[in-house]
Amino acid sequence: MKSPRVALATVLLASCQHAPPAQAPQFFQAPPGPMQTLPFSEAVAANGFLFVAGQIGNLPGTLELPPGGIGPESKQALANMRAVLERHGCSVRDVVKCTVFLADIAEWPAFNDAYREVFAAPFPARSALAASGLAMRARVEVECIAVLPGTR
Repeated sequence: MKSPRVALATVLLASCQHAPPAQAPQFFQAPPGPMQTLPFSEAVAANGFLFVAGQIGNLPGTLELPPGGIGPESKQALANMRAVLERHGCSVRDVVKCTVFLADIAEWPAFNDAYREVFAAPFPARSALAASGLAMRARVEVECIAVLPGTR
């Protein structure tokens, strides 16, 4: 009789042999402009998911933040996230996880106001935390993971 560990290993090995082969990740650059010069991909598609890099509230095609603080920055950061999703065949309905970085955790309620304009129940899983410094002195940065259409 096999031990439970050997039996589990046998089952896992058999399931791996029947799993579809993993595809190489696809790395996507930002559209031409100042964001394309930064040292990261705007998104990466891997194994049925789209991983969207952190988006701040910079105005499209610039490295400038909108005036007015957390409210306008939150709306723009979420609009930037949506634009990346859509460029790569996803929508906000495909998002399963968001991570939110705030320069001041006391601004979390203001961010939630903007978040509710983009997402509706059932909401993606989400984490929010305070960061001691965000790129370009932004008040907020949002990253997400989405399920690629056709992989569900």
